Amino acid sequence: MSNTKKWVIAALDVKPTVDTMTDVVATIHWRKNATEVVDDKTYTASMYGACSIALPEAESFIAFESLTEAEVIAWVEATLDIAAIDSALDMQLDNQKNPPIISKKAPWITE
Repeated sequence: MSNTKKWVIAALDVKPTVDTMTDVVATIHWRKNATEVVDDKTYTASMYGACSIALPEAESFIAFESLTEAEVIAWVEATLDIAAIDSALDMQLDNQKNPPIISKKAPWITE
């Protein structure tokens, strides 16, 4: 069964001024969540990180107030190995559904 993945932008670190630009995004704190429902049971996985982005040229600068979630997610995706992140999330979900190691009481313990 397939799972659903979603980006969450947790915070944006900005440089107050760069040349004539103000509130210039320098670091993006991100989270990517994955959810899968199997037989009415919901499994969730998450990864969190931060990525630095190159400072823009004045011609391509987008004012902080005009940023959209889609633009910021595109910046994140341009700097990260998305396939590796998605693979790690898939593995987290798989390990929840089929734990590779389980803990059991020793057979001589009866309490």
